[in-house]
Amino acid sequence: MTDSEWEIMRVVWAQNTVTSKEIRETLQQKRDWKPATTKTFIGRLVKKGMLHTETDGKKFIYSATINESEFIKSTLYETFDNICNKDVGNTIVDLISKATLSFQDIEKLEKALKMKKKDAVEEVPCNCVPGQCKCKGHTCSSGH
Repeated sequence: MTDSEWEIMRVVWAQNTVTSKEIRETLQQKRDWKPATTKTFIGRLVKKGMLHTETDGKKFIYSATINESEFIKSTLYETFDNICNKDVGNTIVDLISKATLSFQDIEKLEKALKMKKKDAVEEVPCNCVPGQCKCKGHTCSSGH
């Protein structure tokens, strides 16, 4: 999903059902989109199956076909599936270090880490094919 599509989806997720005019008005402070631009992005999201469309007279009413938190989780899981298993921990650490967290968020993280510690391994095994990452013991397919 593009940055512009994310902007639209955030409005739809926040308001449950919206018109293209309501989306444009909400994003007006952030984006100076013409009505056609907003409609183009909405059309792409409808094609991708992210938005459901209903008609109310001449108006189109849009709603999300997927829950925001589920979509974010699936996006993160997909990212983790596409990187070396050995890089996942560092990626999570980077995410945490860049995030603004509440004391409650930190408590949840501490509990999750305490639970993960029970199943921790000495070293996370690489899941890549040779030449796909820089893990020790993997060499490029050219033999270097």
